[in-house]
Amino acid sequence: MPVARTHAVALLGLTGSIVEVEADLSAQLPGFSIIGLPDAALAEARERVRAAAVNAGCPLPQRKLTVNLSPAALPKHGSGFDLAVAMACLAAAGEVSVASVASVVHLGELGLDGRLRPIDGILPSVLAASRAGFETVMVPHANAGEASLVPGIEVIGVVSLLEAAIRHGGRFEPREVEPVPFVAGDVVGADAASGDLAEVAGNEDAVEALLVAASGGHHLSMIGPPGAGKTMLASRLPGILPDLDADAALEVSCLRSLAGRAVTSALSFRPPFEAPHHTATAAAMIGGGSRLIRPGAAARASHGVLFLDEAPEFPAAVLDVLRQPLESGTINIHRANAVASFPARFQLVIAANPCPCGREGTSECTCPPAARRRYMARISGPLLDRIDLQLRVPRLTAAGLRLARERPGMSSAEARRRVVAARAAASERLKGTPWRTNAEVPGPWLRGTGGLHPGGRITAALDRSLERGGITMRGYDRVLKVAWTLADLAGCDSPTIAHVGRALYFRQGFER
Repeated sequence: MPVARTHAVALLGLTGSIVEVEADLSAQLPGFSIIGLPDAALAEARERVRAAAVNAGCPLPQRKLTVNLSPAALPKHGSGFDLAVAMACLAAAGEVSVASVASVVHLGELGLDGRLRPIDGILPSVLAASRAGFETVMVPHANAGEASLVPGIEVIGVVSLLEAAIRHGGRFEPREVEPVPFVAGDVVGADAASGDLAEVAGNEDAVEALLVAASGGHHLSMIGPPGAGKTMLASRLPGILPDLDADAALEVSCLRSLAGRAVTSALSFRPPFEAPHHTATAAAMIGGGSRLIRPGAAARASHGVLFLDEAPEFPAAVLDVLRQPLESGTINIHRANAVASFPARFQLVIAANPCPCGREGTSECTCPPAARRRYMARISGPLLDRIDLQLRVPRLTAAGLRLARERPGMSSAEARRRVVAARAAASERLKGTPWRTNAEVPGPWLRGTGGLHPGGRITAALDRSLERGGITMRGYDRVLKVAWTLADLAGCDSPTIAHVGRALYFRQGFER
């Protein structure tokens, strides 16, 4: 019998590589070996596959079976290769069609009873198969809806190994089997953003800063006492962001799938919202893992919002791992034999109390000046320098509450309309460039082709601040980006002196 072949997918981050699964049946002492750099979970497929085949009613022959995973130098992780290994073995034994098995990508884990169990990362795996030119994938029944999100590829959802064998021409007696349901992992924070912007009482500057952040894709920091509304404001930001385009929505769903979170059979076009607890580790923030590298909170927030409440309580090392992703928009996780990459185009929102007790500026505050400085110094200067909008959020007074009741604030629907219009204006202006939002535009372009040349009348106040050391060169460029966003919101063709001044005000609100 010739060597039988089928295909599976090995994931490294969001990148999927096609793996050819070869099975050879020889007339030697019975045995089962898997070669080709499998990890421990994949090596254990020998026992799972043989037991599953027996219990499903399509046993493997008692002969020497050798399964090779090619390319051999590519690390392979997890139990998602079980179905491919089983189908290659059945094809080598002549129980199913060799040609049929060779044309399909098989993904799924086998239980000892022969049923197929759902696996994480189905969406990026099917996407990799589609990009490699395959037209058909076979997946566990519980993953079929998620796999169908990839256009242009036929998805076959099967309940058991027996059903898979019958679909490939195996002459076996069908059995009724209860499918294994998908149990999603922890989804805390994935859809935590809620509420309407109109519910925010007072804090006009903060609402304006939120509108500017959404319009230009800018990062935002808020410092203020407990109860000032920082968390409420941050949770309203995803609600005023525009819908994602199809490619971004598919990427967000791929990240959710890889993280073990539920993915419905219809794409969600709303931006994600992640709010990790301040006890999160660096690996929880950016991703990691000893074998299968999973995305962290920053990667899962891509195309959405990453909110860090009580930012000074995060370990300094955890905050500083965000510095490189904020600049590059990608997260690279290095291992001895591989590098996994995840997207990281998120909007960072951080909130902090002004001092350890949170009552700075009142008679109740007992924190000495040195304690306040140490507390705020937990957020490093280089990280703050990458944040475009830095705002002080004061407590709401009784007079402000009465005024807010008389003059209700802007609703999320109205704010989103303004954000969409401002982003459309920026996209039109940036047509022909690789950027679509003001936050993405590099500083040299702004100071050159963008028209805001240093030394001019419009940037005079900004130039003086740079000369006095009030801002860095990075901060200079970020003020120009915010000024452009303010101009887009106002419907102006270019920023004015007032727009640059307002952008500089937003930049200087977070003082040590």
